[in-house]
Parts: sequence; C-alpha cells; structure tokens
Amino acid sequence: MPILNPYFHQRFLFKLQMKAIICEKFGPPENLKFGELPNPLPDNDQVLVKVEACGINFPDILIIQNKYQFKPELPFSPGGEVVGEVIGLGEKVENLKLGDSVLAICGWGGLAEQVAVDSNRVFKLQDRLDKKLAAATLYNYGTSFHALKDRGKLKEGETLLVLGASGGVGLAAVELGKIMGAKVIAAASTNEKLQLCRDRGADDTINYEQEDLKQKIKDLTNDKGVDIVFDPVGGKYTEPALRGIAWKGRYLIVGFSNGEIPKIPMNLPLLKGCEIVGVFWGRFSNMEPEQNFTNILQLQSWLLEGKIKGPRIQEYSLSNASSALEALLDRKKFNKGVVMI
Repeated sequence: MPILNPYFHQRFLFKLQMKAIICEKFGPPENLKFGELPNPLPDNDQVLVKVEACGINFPDILIIQNKYQFKPELPFSPGGEVVGEVIGLGEKVENLKLGDSVLAICGWGGLAEQVAVDSNRVFKLQDRLDKKLAAATLYNYGTSFHALKDRGKLKEGETLLVLGASGGVGLAAVELGKIMGAKVIAAASTNEKLQLCRDRGADDTINYEQEDLKQKIKDLTNDKGVDIVFDPVGGKYTEPALRGIAWKGRYLIVGFSNGEIPKIPMNLPLLKGCEIVGVFWGRFSNMEPEQNFTNILQLQSWLLEGKIKGPRIQEYSLSNASSALEALLDRKKFNKGVVMI
C-alpha cells in the first residue's frame, strides 16, 4: 500500500473524485471539459503529487488530437509539466518524501488536482525557485538543453541556427545557446517574433518568410555554414537549412510543429559529412533518468542565478485551461500559459 499524507488522504482520497480538465474524445481544445475524474493512486514506484501549477506545451495540443507519440486511453486529462507537493509515495520510492516540493514530468494528467508520476520523473524543487516559473520552464528548456548538450554536443564558439525561434523550445534554445557560448542565429516568420529573439540574446536573425534561408545562412557565416541546426518546425524549411549546414555539422530533429514531416535528400548528409540527430526528450528522460536529473539540476541553478529569464507567463484557472491551449495555437501570442490549480 502507498504511504499517504493523512491530511490530503482525508481531503482528497476519501472524496474519490478530483477536479480536472477532461479529454473524452480526440480533437481541438474546445472539446475539452471541466469536470471530475477518479483520484489516482501511486503504484509502487510512483509518487502522488498535489498539483499547484501546470505548464502548457505544444505536445498537449498533439496528445488531445491523438497525434503524439504517446497515446493515453480515453478519458484522460492533458498536461505534462507540473509543480506541486508530494502527498503519496509508492512502497519502492526512496528518493522523495511526503511534503517535498517537486517538478514532475507526467506526460499527461497534469491539468487536475492530483497526478501519479513515476519517481524517476519527479525532481525536488530547489529552495527559492519560484514555482510558477518552474512550471513554465521545465518542459521547453529541458527539451532544448538535452538537444544542444546531449545530442548536438554544442561547443563554445560554434554557430547555432534555431528554426521556429520564437516558439517555446525555440526561444529556450536561443537563450541556452547563448549561455553555452554559441553564436546564435534565430529564424522565424515575422519581424515581431525576431525582435523577441533578439531580446533573448540572438546575435543575428532571419525572416524565412521574406528571405532566402539557405542564402542568408551563407551570408551570415561567410559561406562556412552553421555548426548546429535546431529544428522543431519541419516542413519546407528543413532542406534549405540542411543545405546551409557546415562540414561535420549536426542537424537536430526536435519536432514538426507545422504539421509536415519533411523528406530529406539523403545525398546531403553525405556531401556535408553531417549528422542528422533525433531529439526525443520524453523518452530520454525515461531511459536515462540520471543524466536527465543532472540536466534539470543545471537548469534550476541557471534559473536561480538569473542566467535563464524564462518565458513571459499568462496565468489561467483550471476551469479555463482550454483557453490556455487555444492561446498556444495562436502563433501571434508569445506568453507561456500556466494553469494554477
């Protein structure tokens, strides 16, 4: 039997139901309902978290449309990035205790009063770290840091091109690239978005709706090309960005936010001597929990030191969480949605 905090055991568990945002059928955010789901109970290697804040991310949009790599059974609550308090422990959990303030990568289930999460995906929150900022930062910055550090092997002095640079993981990559000592070129579709990237430290920018992406890369690098391409977009930008990569460069495939999975001419990696590297932070965090733990600690330290500013935040209530998801679909809005439970 799991160990449960007596106070919350009485307040929540005996109630048997919890408030939650519910996906009963796959589709757009407006299909989601505010209602009640059964309270979760942690398995032997899980912890039960009382959710205080849940960050909203692009995978949340994909998962409610049944377009994500993980496919939960209906009905379920979306929300994969939460901050809260440990109120229950599975019998095998040794690294956490009741009452701990934690960050948790739950995949889904976070837009609810409680969520049960595997203990290797739950991280103690460092003292003095603002919980709302932590909930707004973990997912995007965790993805981007894993991409640049573990998959791209970014070195100080190298040139990094970030596609979709004003989006969640893109803007995180801009900021982290500068912290890690890179020259950062941010590419996005409007001048307003590019100004946001410059505010976060981008050295150069490319408006790929108005400029030739491949030629602009050559112009900004004196024909050398970029050492790393960070690509969460896919579609029509992938091939010209790959053509603009340097000899022995690394092309990081992070996602396909424009909905189109590109077909890459395989002679290009041969001619460039480059690597095309997949980035799947969700699986990495599950398969390599110790390395992920180290990364999360580093990100928390940079947040406390003020090196990471984090996103601009827009708060939502749980009952209005579907509006946070709808705002994420509006690519003209740049604030990070955080649902306060």
